[in-house]
Amino acid sequence: MSFNTKLINQLKTDPRFVDDDGELVIAAVQDRAWKSDRDFLRLLLSEHEIRTTFFEEIEGYWIFNLNSFLDYISQKNFLDNSYTRFRNRIGLTIGDKYLRERGEVALVWPYKDCVLEGGQTKEEEKRKEIFFNEVLAQDEINRLLDPKVLTNFTRYTAKGKEPVTGFKRDENGVIRENLIIKGNNLLALHTLKTVFRGQVKLIYIDPPYNTGNDSFGYNDSFNHSTWLTFMKNRLEISRDLLRDDGFIFISCDDNEQAYLKILCDEIFRSENFVSQIIVQSNKRGQTYKEIAKTHEYLLVYAKSELAEIKELEKGEGFSAEDDKGGYELRELRNRNPKFGRFNRPNLFYPIYVAPTKADKDRLLPVSLEKSPKYSVKVLPLNSAGEESCWRWGKDKVRANSGENTRTCDVVAKVKTTSEFGIYEKYRKETYKAKSIWLESEVISEKGTMELRELDLANEFNFPKPTYLIKKILQLGSESNSIDLDFCAGSGTTAQAVLDLNKQDGGTRNFILVEQLDYVEKVT
Repeated sequence: MSFNTKLINQLKTDPRFVDDDGELVIAAVQDRAWKSDRDFLRLLLSEHEIRTTFFEEIEGYWIFNLNSFLDYISQKNFLDNSYTRFRNRIGLTIGDKYLRERGEVALVWPYKDCVLEGGQTKEEEKRKEIFFNEVLAQDEINRLLDPKVLTNFTRYTAKGKEPVTGFKRDENGVIRENLIIKGNNLLALHTLKTVFRGQVKLIYIDPPYNTGNDSFGYNDSFNHSTWLTFMKNRLEISRDLLRDDGFIFISCDDNEQAYLKILCDEIFRSENFVSQIIVQSNKRGQTYKEIAKTHEYLLVYAKSELAEIKELEKGEGFSAEDDKGGYELRELRNRNPKFGRFNRPNLFYPIYVAPTKADKDRLLPVSLEKSPKYSVKVLPLNSAGEESCWRWGKDKVRANSGENTRTCDVVAKVKTTSEFGIYEKYRKETYKAKSIWLESEVISEKGTMELRELDLANEFNFPKPTYLIKKILQLGSESNSIDLDFCAGSGTTAQAVLDLNKQDGGTRNFILVEQLDYVEKVT
């Protein structure tokens, strides 16, 4: 006999809860529950399974969990045992309180309080998924998410395949090998947490976008709800895998971006939101749309305030070079309107330009002293002619200026407005990543070209280019970190990790999880 039937039969033994047709009157049960009716409580306590489900024993006393009981009888379909037919209440609570009692904003959808297994193994496979409600199907969920045994390991080295007799581990017992796991990513993540909880520095995922044309092949009238449940289940466990200074980067597009942002605010907390990066994915744009779509997004969240985004290496990206090396010009005027002559009077002073001494790069020497040679006076004024200020004081300008523009770091140049501007030669070897990535190396076509070189272009649609993942790793990982991708796809994350290790001598390890069958041929 199911628990549902057992509860109904037990309640029906009290004539107060039965109508003339012998059917259970839910309203009468709710009323007695709210009033903590003694006979009603004795009725529930008299049956062992009901007692252990809705009561908690504390120091010899059984405490009735009213909210749990009311949730069950209000949301449960007693006729056909559906976990999620009554969606109007499921998902409308945070903690033990309904939203109307909390006065907060939250993302709510049918099935939010459920677990979606997501067991698809072929891209073309369409399947009806079972939703296990967290309150009503706890046993099923526990069995589903209990750690599983991973089998059939093969180690691939430069020598070929080798048998696996054990894993390489660090001094803390953490596995330090590159792992590719074929299987359901939800089950794999819950299995991985037994070893990798709090060990992963960076997670990158490129999940199905729920466009109707991708691999998210779950037929359901609640399309957004199904996708959000799928993501929620996986993001919650992935957060547990992250180090306190870890990051998660998630690729998405307009189909689910707005929902995903709020979901991530809830799971990772809004104060840990780092950025929503716009990535140019198609230079020409999708011209069949009303507006030619050219971009996707990268949602970036930190695990906690301990996480710090790194700056990117400048490398060969400097726009110019002089006798001291590479540099780029940055205006010496402070462009922040909060600062100006009104509160930084010591940074408001004239700089004089020698207008006839331009070098081959059209840079002009400057001086703090006016003379026949340095005859043009320049003040820190904005485009409206309002007084701002310089970023450097006089002593620093004097130490970094001179007649030889090839060796000094403060120079002048004629602007497009024909006015003279004062510039610093910025030589820092790193720079902050911007929130819009327009490099040609990040477009999706580059990823397809990479697969074409491996004769795999027909095996996988819309792969991310290696450059994109390398840039993500440079921002959020470390040279010896463990990095995870549980929507591994074509395996670009693994390639990016290997490339970076070769580039900087790092010892990063990747963990890839992919459940679709192409993992063995493509990933």
